[in-house]
Parts: sequence; C-alpha cells; structure tokens
Amino acid sequence: MAQPEPAPDSLWRQAVRRLQRNPGAMLGLVILAVLVLAALLAPAIAPFDPIKQNATDAMQGPSLKHWLGADQFGRDILSRLLFGARISLRIGLVSVGIAASIGILLGLLAGFYGGWLDMLISRFIDLLLAFPGILLALVIVTVIGPSLFNVMVAVGISAVPNYARLVRGTVLAARENVYVEAAEAIGARDRTILVKHILPNVLGPVIVLSTLGIAGAILSGAALSFLGLGAQPPTPEWGAVLSDGRNYLRQAWWISTFPGLAIMVTVLSVNLLGDGLRDALDPRMKL
Repeated sequence: MAQPEPAPDSLWRQAVRRLQRNPGAMLGLVILAVLVLAALLAPAIAPFDPIKQNATDAMQGPSLKHWLGADQFGRDILSRLLFGARISLRIGLVSVGIAASIGILLGLLAGFYGGWLDMLISRFIDLLLAFPGILLALVIVTVIGPSLFNVMVAVGISAVPNYARLVRGTVLAARENVYVEAAEAIGARDRTILVKHILPNVLGPVIVLSTLGIAGAILSGAALSFLGLGAQPPTPEWGAVLSDGRNYLRQAWWISTFPGLAIMVTVLSVNLLGDGLRDALDPRMKL
C-alpha cells in the first residue's frame, strides 16, 4: 500500500525555519528574551528600591554594592535600569499597538473602498508625513502635556502613516487575487472579505514593520523623556535616567553610560530580529 505523501509545510512553518537559520535574528531574539525576562523579574532581582534615595551612596562608582554605580541621589543604577526596562518595553509595545491598530484600519478602508474615502485618508496620511516622526510626537506631547501615557500616544500617532501606507498598498495588490473576486461574486459581505481574505495578506508585512517599529518607539520615547516630556521624576525610564547624568559626565560617567548602553542593546536586538523576520517572511527566499 502506497504511503500518503506528507502534507506540505505552511508558509508560517517555512518562515520559522528560515528564521531559525538566521544567526543574527536568533541573537536578537535571545537578547530580547533576556531583557523581557529581566523586566518581568525586576521586583525580585533588583538589589535596591529604584526610587529610594540614599545620600551616603551619592555619586558612588561601580562597586560590589552598586554594580553599575549610583546616581546623584544615591539611587542604584542597576535597579533603575531593571525597572526602566519595563517602562521602555511598554512604551515600544503600546506605541506600536496604537500605530498598527489605527494604520491597519485606515489602510484597509483606503485600499478596499478607494474613491473619495481613499483620497481623504491618503491626504490625511500625507499631512502627517509632512512632519518627521519625532517632531510630530514632540508637538503632540507639547499640546496634550508631558506624561508617560501621552508619550505612548504621541509616538503611536506619529507612526500611523507607515502602517497605513503599507497596508493600503498590500490591500490594493490583494484585491486583484482571484479568491477575492470569487468572494465578491458569491455576495460575501465587505467585512468578511476584509477579515478572512485580505487581512491575512497584510499580517506578514505588518509583523515585520511592527517589530522594527518597536525599536523606533523605544528610541523616540527615550528621546522625549530625555527632554523632560515623557516619564517624570522619579520614574526610572531609560531616557530619564540618561538625562539625570548629563550634568555629571565628567564626575560620574556611569549615570548616563549604562542607560545609553541599555537603549543601544535593546534597539540593536529588536532590529536584528526585525531584519530576520523580514527575510523569513519573504516568499522569494529559498528554503
């Protein structure tokens, strides 16, 4: 009796295999996993309270007591970085969630319906694109007020055009597929066509863009906090911690150096993973 042929792998399984063979992506994934784990376990592994001041340890350099040193108020830098990882990663995830949600909706509507709705949404996106992302976020935070939540909203809104344009282009291409025309011919509702037939084609590119967008959101959030428009003292956000040491670079280099390294390593790991996902989800890549 002939053995049945094995079922072909799905595109997602092929993508996972390609991702596993990418050493850069795996390195980024490992680093990011360690950072996420450290953020989740911060209350248990942080040696000190991140906001408690201790005048006797002020400006103390790296030592056995304070592995990464202490700031001008005697607060442990390592503890502030561990708790700051929670905030910075949350900024990246929430901002990307806001940008992707709004951008996907606008892109789906513009690409699927076209006409005056497409023109209206496209002009709105062009208006947002007239401003650099960080400048737009800066304006939004200035208008609605400085706070951690407002930074997430501002960074998310500033990234909406990227998702809207990507989704619109993908939808325009997906509409030409035969199965979409067949769904329309049998009288399927627009919502059904969008959710079941078009949205799956959008997910791959959006996942890649979202992964890369997390790095940009973390950088933008840190920049706004550095300027005093994001997390307010004594919140241990990385950008705010880096800002704390800018007046003490000669006497206490560790206050700004280690937060800067944390931002750099996190952004690098996310970019490595994002590049790997982009290559893995590209159907033109060889198995």
